[in-house]
Amino acid sequence: MHYASLDDFLQTAKAVLAKGPIALVLAEDAVEVSSTVRHHLAAGFLQVLLLTDPQVPLDADLDPRIHRIDFNPVMEQAMMVAVNRLIEAAPGIWMYYCYNAEYLFHPFCETRNIRELLVFETEERRDAVLSYVVDLYADDLTQFPDAVSLERAYLDRTGYYALAREDAAKNYAPKDRQFDFYGGLRWRFEEHVPYTRRKIDRIALFKSKPGLTLRPDFTFSDEEYNTYACEWHHNITTAIVSFRTAKALKSNAGSKFQIKTYMWHNSVAFAWHSQQLMDLGMMEPGQWF
Repeated sequence: MHYASLDDFLQTAKAVLAKGPIALVLAEDAVEVSSTVRHHLAAGFLQVLLLTDPQVPLDADLDPRIHRIDFNPVMEQAMMVAVNRLIEAAPGIWMYYCYNAEYLFHPFCETRNIRELLVFETEERRDAVLSYVVDLYADDLTQFPDAVSLERAYLDRTGYYALAREDAAKNYAPKDRQFDFYGGLRWRFEEHVPYTRRKIDRIALFKSKPGLTLRPDFTFSDEEYNTYACEWHHNITTAIVSFRTAKALKSNAGSKFQIKTYMWHNSVAFAWHSQQLMDLGMMEPGQWF
């Protein structure tokens, strides 16, 4: 289905938002839009919403399987605007959001779909799942000038760290079970990345509820949603492997000609398999064995 605007969708497609999980893909450009949509359909989301400029192409066979919504993807805080409108319109269901050229992986995703994971999370009394955004990049920027290649994708196997998240309201004491995570290309090329955009953590899977809002730093207004685990044991975390930073650094005038390669001694080919991400410590199964 095709909708002329987000308002049009929310007014005419209420049945689409009656049951989750729902995946929202915000396509900022035309890079790997179809592969992103296919990946999240295969992951098991009941509904996939594609918000993008009407000129962005999509494989024809995907049109009847998703809900395409005309949307300005480069407006100020476009993702927050879209997610918060959906939360308001459909409280009480599981949602997920990402950009194009980003791909969600969860533990054992090759044999267990996203619906099974969210049933387990509900049983664990969790309403949000922490995701680490793991940068992907092509090995040869001459052959792939936008830094995107699914067949020759690499990631950093080391260079990640976490800092306690401070609570300004409590004299900058550490927040309970919250950290700011860093690493990947935003760490290696930090001189080209504003300080406020260097974090790689994102609460991308969550259960909507009245009054909940997504903030510009990809955290939520309910602080419990921003925790990496509950108080009594470890919980599942997920990974979003993403070309977004790599292609941004190669398209921005300030960094485009400064970066000749993303490859270094800690680069490793991405296997497109959840076990590799778990082995590298980029996500964990918690109590889900």
